[in-house]
Amino acid sequence: MFENKKKFALWVYPDTLEKIENIYREDDCESKSEFIEKAINFYIGYLTTEDKKNYLPSIVTSTLKAIVDSSDTRQNRMMFKLAVEIAIVQNLIAATQDIDPVSLERLRGECVKEVKRLNGGFSFEDALAWQKG
Repeated sequence: MFENKKKFALWVYPDTLEKIENIYREDDCESKSEFIEKAINFYIGYLTTEDKKNYLPSIVTSTLKAIVDSSDTRQNRMMFKLAVEIAIVQNLIAATQDIDPVSLERLRGECVKEVKRLNGGFSFEDALAWQKG
């Protein structure tokens, strides 16, 4: 495990050592030494990058892209589940109600206007109030 490694004195402030102690396991490091070595390699990468201005932004960009991709995946799954539930409700209503195409088209137009007016925040309570009013 310690083959080809060299030991040397390292002087750090107590608060720096405390920060390392509190976070090195979160980075999947088995030791504080591993964490410090990773930090040094990261900083060397930063210093040896030809255009230092682009080093951190590329890391931030790739991290943000991963977050957005993950968020998109979750949103797509939720939208799919919602579409399935809406399809069920629509089929139940279509099976039990006799709605003519003209009335359906008029209702669709009114619903578009109402949802726009409410900025997409249309709830069952809104529909109930709208139908009663």
